[in-house]
Amino acid sequence: MTAETVQLRSPNSVLANAVDYTLDVLRPRILADDTERIRFTVGTQINGHPHIGTHLVQVLAFLVAEQARDDYGIDTTVEFYALDNAPADTIRDAASGHRYQQTYRHQLGSDAIRGLVAEHYAPLFDALALRTGVPYDLTTYTDQQAGPVFRAEFLRTLERLDEIRYWLDPSAGSAHIRLPCPECGWAEKYAERTRLLELDGSGALFESVCLHHGRYESDITPLGGGYLDLSTPYRNVVKERSYRPDGTLHVMVKGGDWSFGCQLVDGAQAAIGTTATAPVRIFTPQILGPDGGKLSKSLLREAGAGAGEGTPFGWFLNPALWPGTPEDYVRTLTGLGGLLLSDPRHFFRSYTTTEMERLIMSTRRPARNQSQAQGRPRTIQMYREYFELIADGSKTVEVRVAYDSMKRIKVGDLLNFTCRGEECLTRVLRVGHYPTFKAMFGTEDVKAVNPNATEAEQLEAIYSIFPPEKEALGVLTFEIERVNGDG
Repeated sequence: MTAETVQLRSPNSVLANAVDYTLDVLRPRILADDTERIRFTVGTQINGHPHIGTHLVQVLAFLVAEQARDDYGIDTTVEFYALDNAPADTIRDAASGHRYQQTYRHQLGSDAIRGLVAEHYAPLFDALALRTGVPYDLTTYTDQQAGPVFRAEFLRTLERLDEIRYWLDPSAGSAHIRLPCPECGWAEKYAERTRLLELDGSGALFESVCLHHGRYESDITPLGGGYLDLSTPYRNVVKERSYRPDGTLHVMVKGGDWSFGCQLVDGAQAAIGTTATAPVRIFTPQILGPDGGKLSKSLLREAGAGAGEGTPFGWFLNPALWPGTPEDYVRTLTGLGGLLLSDPRHFFRSYTTTEMERLIMSTRRPARNQSQAQGRPRTIQMYREYFELIADGSKTVEVRVAYDSMKRIKVGDLLNFTCRGEECLTRVLRVGHYPTFKAMFGTEDVKAVNPNATEAEQLEAIYSIFPPEKEALGVLTFEIERVNGDG
């Protein structure tokens, strides 16, 4: 894939203009904290089949985790939260006018929720974990809200409820603390009549009103009590405050539409008192419909079931309509994700479905005069000083830690090195395997790795990035040659 093939032109934004490549946004925190591992968190409402926007966020979570691991030499994982507290049904009480909702968890039960995750998400996650070598954990909101750390942090926020309630709901000042009825699982959607009766060191006692069963009480403690269903801003406030300073850098991977909502989360955090462990947020490109609005399940429902599914790209709305194999689906989305990550200008922006169609068609075509046997090039981002050495042919050996994803690179593969929209396509001529970086320099030509640095200088730079436990995985070298446009 080359720039000529895709012809993607993106505008600069404030953030895109401030960094050389997308993951530079992590560098300040990695340098400031004693970071031992990075955990990328992505959450998705479990309310039926996902559309391409949802899957793209998840794909990008794995790709940024892979890049962060390779570039910073830090273990990375992806943490997927299945938000089974999404409303499955809503009704209005004719007598009071209050709206009620029942979550998917309460309507379907735990077995059905596991079935939805297994059907719509686990296959993609398994394929991405295999593709990137990044492990993942999967949990539900039901499990999260039942945990003692989450509940204890929630109880602490109640001490400042008056200060944060308008951040959580600027219109009415309601915290939207939904405590489903223990008899039927229905809860008042906006929690207007939910009252905090008592709050002490042991927990909090609430009173709520059920549509069917009248008034009831919920005793929330760190170790138990009723089901705790918080509004989206409130849930994120508590979740972000639940992270502990244990050497882990937490990174929230969110769709671009979340950039507005985070103003409310940050306001509530400031009102409570900031924490030193606040996570980093990465906002992924947002996919827009033809009218410029976010590609949204709720808008699709309003347009009618099956809206758009009769078009050639109907699988944008329902992946079950994908015309190819599951393997090709993963390759298509990872190819698209690699393109978006290739330049900050491509990443920190939005795309219409029309542009997505064009990009997908472009990335699925082989580069000009490139044989199918060679496959799609693997994109590797480089900093300017190293990219220019590869581009001018003076750097002919690239060094990497032997992560599983790197071990899959073989002689004849194409590596497309990128920097700020510029690309340099290369072919692998030889793969070297070594136990240590020092042993690697016993065989490889120092000048071929970096013509501008001595062996000692290169080792010092390498060890500043990769600690001994990473070196223990092994060292790989790739001897490369430039590939011209005629392949």
